[in-house]
Amino acid sequence: MRRPHIGVCLGLVIGVMAVGYARARDTGAQTSTIEGNGYLIRQAALVLTMDPNLGAGGILGQLEDADVLLVGDHIAAVGVHLSAPSGVHVIDGRGMIVMPGFVDTHDHLWQSLIRGCATDDDLNGWLSRCTSSLSTHPVSEADAYAGVRLSTAGLIETGVTTVVDWSAPFGTPFIRGNVRALTDAKLRFAFAMFGSASDGADIVAIKAEFIDPNPLATLQVATHPAPFFATHVAEATAIAKALGVKLHVHVLENLRQVAEDPLGILQAAGAFALGRDLYTAHSIHLSDANIATLAGLGASVSHQPLSNMRLASGIMRYPDIQAAGIRIGLGLDGGTNDTTDLFNNMRAAVGLQRAKALDAHASPTVAEVLRAATMGGAETLDMESQIGSLTPGKQADVIVIDTQALNFAPVLRPVAQLVFNGQPQNVK
Repeated sequence: MRRPHIGVCLGLVIGVMAVGYARARDTGAQTSTIEGNGYLIRQAALVLTMDPNLGAGGILGQLEDADVLLVGDHIAAVGVHLSAPSGVHVIDGRGMIVMPGFVDTHDHLWQSLIRGCATDDDLNGWLSRCTSSLSTHPVSEADAYAGVRLSTAGLIETGVTTVVDWSAPFGTPFIRGNVRALTDAKLRFAFAMFGSASDGADIVAIKAEFIDPNPLATLQVATHPAPFFATHVAEATAIAKALGVKLHVHVLENLRQVAEDPLGILQAAGAFALGRDLYTAHSIHLSDANIATLAGLGASVSHQPLSNMRLASGIMRYPDIQAAGIRIGLGLDGGTNDTTDLFNNMRAAVGLQRAKALDAHASPTVAEVLRAATMGGAETLDMESQIGSLTPGKQADVIVIDTQALNFAPVLRPVAQLVFNGQPQNVK
């Protein structure tokens, strides 16, 4: 049954991309390109720069009825009544919100192929029923490519311009299909590779072929700090150190993992020496001591609220982690999210903490969750000097949100509505 299923997925990928192209073609402004020049988004209803030094509203950096000038692949200027240099394409921004692209800080893009699997089980049951057999019956290169392209099409539609894709140890053909699809999607991405060679030769080969030639790509090393993976953790740590890249791990996603002491395993493997290059996903069941340890290391945390809800994993201690000064980004987490809806992910991040604290002012607030989805995500990747805000000189990873759609009407409080009313259909 698997082959027909993949055929359907390939058809969906083509269909989704065709619909997206047709939508962009109909709007006109989104598809016109002038090689070597740029774009002026004129008179946007609201620009969220995510730069507190560029606009009002604290961390959001808000400007009303403002312009954004993009030249080449960089942000040239943000302000009011900007002049249009010769040759730039002018886009009417009236009724629009302009902001940095979203950063998906932890995902498993191939898992679009197993959406809807084990929706009545927790993490361990889901792993057993949905992924365990793939180690002995691996996904082919073509299937991996199809699944990842399907996911990237969804990410682009929801406004994600940077994704961190934690791959799986399903063999070289799978890895090649995965990273080829990421490359072809033209997203900015970090590829977290779970290698199989103890000396990292397979990771080095993928880096040389796919990552190094691509200015939109970076590499991470993936592993899982559990007792049965202790050797792999030590090897992966050594590889990450040698390559000077981040070590990306799942930490304390399920309550049963507390007894496994994943931070102790990481410490024994020498991973604490990575400092800021220790990159943790989920981190739900952190103790006070764990939070202090990660803060002391300068490590970062990726938060997956929708996935954590679906798997009954628990609620991350967002306010405590944020108060400790730990960098936090949001992630969609692949098949246990079942969607690529970043707006829904932001709503879940806000709602979970409010429900837990019985406090409508609990972190993340609306402003904090928007920052986590943009600048915060960039900070977890140590890419805040390149992306995450509309600061002149940064890369032009920019999205435009149409507030004139029915789900936004009436537009009374656009910042709050961006989180609570926004949908992928609003992204232009």
